[in-house]
Amino acid sequence: MPVNPDLVGRSYPPAEPYSVGREAIREFARAVRADHPAHHDVGAARALGHADLVAPPTFAIVVAQRADAALVADPEAGIDFSRVVHADQRFTHHRPVVAGDELVAEVHVDQVRAMGAGAMVTSRTEISTTAGERVATTVSSLLVRGEEQ
Repeated sequence: MPVNPDLVGRSYPPAEPYSVGREAIREFARAVRADHPAHHDVGAARALGHADLVAPPTFAIVVAQRADAALVADPEAGIDFSRVVHADQRFTHHRPVVAGDELVAEVHVDQVRAMGAGAMVTSRTEISTTAGERVATTVSSLLVRGEEQ
C-alpha cells in the first residue's frame, strides 16, 4: 500500500505525558557527548537560572519520536516502517527542556510528496508541558521507499 496522500492536515493527539528525569537527561547527554555541566550537575544548571538539569537541545527527539509512532502505526497512513529512512530533523526551541517537565506532543502531517514509487512525509510535532506551555516544535521528514517492481 502506498503512502496515503490524504494524511496531509491530519493530527494525532498527545499520548501519555513524558516525565523528564535527571537520569534520562544525563544518559542522553553522555550519548550525544554533551558535556556542559548544566546537563549533569543540578548546581551548575541552577547557577544558570534553571530549576533543574537542562536537557541538550536534541533531547526533544525523545518526546517527538514517541509521538511520531502514532503516525507510523496508523493503518490508514500506508507507512511500512521497514521501508522508512529518516531524511531530516529540525528543532525550534521555545524554552529549554528541564528535569521535572511533564511533556506532551501532538503530531501534525504537513506534507506528503510522491517521489517515484515512494513518498516523503513531513510532520510537525508540537511539544508542550501538560499545563500548555510551549517547549519545542520539531519538523521531521521521512522517506518511505516504494516497493521494487
